[in-house]
Amino acid sequence: MRVFPICNLLSLAVTVTAGHLPPRNYATHDYYAIHLSESISPAEFAAHLNLSYDGPLGALDGHHVFKAPKHDNDIVEDAVQDLMRRRRKRDVGVGPHPLDSVKYTQKQKIKPRHWKRSVIPPPQPRTGPPVTEALTQQREIAKKLQIGDPIFEDQWHLFNTGTRKDLNVTGLWLQGITGKNVTACIVDDGLDMDSDDLKDNFFAKGSYDFNDHVDLPKPRLVDDRHGTRCAGEVSAVKNDACGVGVAYDSKISGVRILSGDITDMDEALAINYQLQDNDIYSCSWGPPDDGRTMQAPGILIEKSMVKAVQEGRGGKGNIYVFAAGNGAASDDNCNFDGYTNSIYSITVGAIGMDDTHPYYSEACSAQLVVTYSSGAGDSIHTTDIGVNKCTSQHGGTSAAGPLAVGTYALVLQVRPDLSWRDIQWLTVMTAVPFGAPGDWEKTSLGRSFSHQFGYGKLNAGAIVEAAKTWKNVKPQAWFWSPWMHVRKEIPQGDQGLASVFEVTEKMLQDANFERVEHITLTMNVEHTRRGDLSVELISPDKYTSYLSTARKDDDYAAGYVDWTFMSVAHWGEKGVGKWTVIVKDTKVNQHTGIFTDWKLRLWGECIDAAVQKPLPMPGEHDDDDHNATTTATAHTTSVSIPTEMPTVTANPSDHPNRPVNQKPTTTHSFNSPTTAAASSFPSSIPENFLPSPFPTFGVSKRTQVWIYGSLGLILVFCAGLGTYLYLARRKRLRNDSRNAYEFEVLDDAGDEYDAHAGMLSGAAGKRGKRAKRGGELYDAFAGESDQDLFSDDGDDVGAYRDDRDYDEKAESTDEGHRSGESEEGSGSGSSSRVRQ
Repeated sequence: MRVFPICNLLSLAVTVTAGHLPPRNYATHDYYAIHLSESISPAEFAAHLNLSYDGPLGALDGHHVFKAPKHDNDIVEDAVQDLMRRRRKRDVGVGPHPLDSVKYTQKQKIKPRHWKRSVIPPPQPRTGPPVTEALTQQREIAKKLQIGDPIFEDQWHLFNTGTRKDLNVTGLWLQGITGKNVTACIVDDGLDMDSDDLKDNFFAKGSYDFNDHVDLPKPRLVDDRHGTRCAGEVSAVKNDACGVGVAYDSKISGVRILSGDITDMDEALAINYQLQDNDIYSCSWGPPDDGRTMQAPGILIEKSMVKAVQEGRGGKGNIYVFAAGNGAASDDNCNFDGYTNSIYSITVGAIGMDDTHPYYSEACSAQLVVTYSSGAGDSIHTTDIGVNKCTSQHGGTSAAGPLAVGTYALVLQVRPDLSWRDIQWLTVMTAVPFGAPGDWEKTSLGRSFSHQFGYGKLNAGAIVEAAKTWKNVKPQAWFWSPWMHVRKEIPQGDQGLASVFEVTEKMLQDANFERVEHITLTMNVEHTRRGDLSVELISPDKYTSYLSTARKDDDYAAGYVDWTFMSVAHWGEKGVGKWTVIVKDTKVNQHTGIFTDWKLRLWGECIDAAVQKPLPMPGEHDDDDHNATTTATAHTTSVSIPTEMPTVTANPSDHPNRPVNQKPTTTHSFNSPTTAAASSFPSSIPENFLPSPFPTFGVSKRTQVWIYGSLGLILVFCAGLGTYLYLARRKRLRNDSRNAYEFEVLDDAGDEYDAHAGMLSGAAGKRGKRAKRGGELYDAFAGESDQDLFSDDGDDVGAYRDDRDYDEKAESTDEGHRSGESEEGSGSGSSSRVRQ
């Protein structure tokens, strides 16, 4: 084995000392994120493939970063596949190999840019406000708190002297609750740490620039102002510059990712950077809000978020706040965004200063809460780029998110022991419903929910007061259904195709599951125009989540491919009973589709905290298998039913329609005359490969193919061997001159056993006579998958594929779909969004 270069060891030492990876140059090098087993050191692995080792991949255990000079091929994956091919051909032994240590590998690719989610409204003429009783009260509060900031009186979101509709925060300040000992991290386009408004609260240790790979995330581009504006909303200090933040004594850090090309690895590192020191991550960005895009975070980013909620803040979990998105006028829905529909995110929408719905703020069943932003004649007044620079033009859901971040900083000052789920519970229980028109409906928890406004507007005073006496919830539990195979055509128009799955009390008891918090639904729908689809989920308590709504501009021709929707509308339900999924093809036209399959996941509070284990880290193919911790029988009923979907809207003139959705995969239909009251189960229901007289052996169709195929091959082999022996005997009988020889004469010169090849060399070896290896029979099927056994030719490409090869191809196809979606959404396929 090659000696690991000393320069790489020195580089690793520098990396560990610096606390982060060396700068990456994607123009000159390719980078690999690799999950290795403990059987090999990163140095040994790097030496084996002639890679350079950059260091560990952030907080992800066993994950490492390697690099090589720029090249077209995938060095690691090609080496893994080559090893598998050589093993199948018996060119190498089956003993341990350095490449066996690879659990996951991904060559990094430049991601499409995220969009900043801020809508910049036209400037509003301003005159000095009349001196009213409310203004007098505001000035008295400022005097008590020694707030002399020049634009404080303009910060209506903190104290609204007109309508008194605001965040309700000043009473907390008077109690000394100002965000002390809490750090918020602005993941954005940089943070001006030299600003008079921010420099005293700037936290350098929690900051980094992942675009330019330097320590300080200073704005460097002409439009790098978005992050600074968001930071001012949270942590602007009391002084004579601009205004104040919601938590003006909190610390503020910055992670810069929006001003240059990044990969999944960069984003994974950024999303939980310094997760023990940064408490809250503010993310006012996401995929394009264009009404055509569906984009979700990659597996490395998912792992980073799970790591953060399980281990961040000393095990209490980091808080993620995402802006809902600004695509409402384009029929966009925040359930088409894999960041805002994550169970680990608090998705925050926007309302105007008069509590009305601004035209841009997206609705969805994953939205938890709303708060103030631009609209109704004014915007958010906050810090801007420059030593003493202010702006009155910050807006969009980008501006709403940081107000929630500041509020949660106040909560954590009072109760630093609260978990990430406690924060979500407190948000649900204290958000204030209001009079704006919408689809408000009482939930089983007794709260009002709207897809447009979540559980209502955030009230800082109410959530902090509730936090003071809040009892921490028990650890997270989950229940996963099996895949429900439907495979039926979707009727067009108002008719919907429904599939039902029943959850029993015993299933939830077996899963240690007490009550629902989040619902996720992963599904596949084949359709020639995705924008025509909508999806509803009706709970056992008869509450409906509109998971997906039709989108007028979404012409994508592949439907929904393993897309996961999320809903917080069923918060507090028991979950026992029939869950009904209804897929609609809303337009009567030439575009048709098939509802393929779906899988339900319930997430919530456990029954017994003493036995509950943390959720395992997500894997590459979580939606491809049936290895759920808790599952149930996969029977389902598919029927066509008429339903009406109410319009979800706040201001009909702004955005008249509301609903949407996604997903397709190849599956087999399985129907039963009644809904399954499932009990403990096999992870999948066997399907007949051959007509009913043939047994299924209680296994899946693919395994049946393997069994019957193997039996067939054995029968063919036996028949052929018998025929060969019979013909050989007839030949010997006809040839009297050779009857005297009982055995074939062999030339044994040079016949030596080749332990590497597993055959006799020399003359015998040339005839391919196989020997035992090491005194044991060689396993002809070792390391081969079902695809390997039933490929139709014998060459290396396609003939024998391992499961990794097969899964990688499927993943590549899925990425292709999503890449296509991004191209539709952005025009060039190279943009992603920030929610300004």
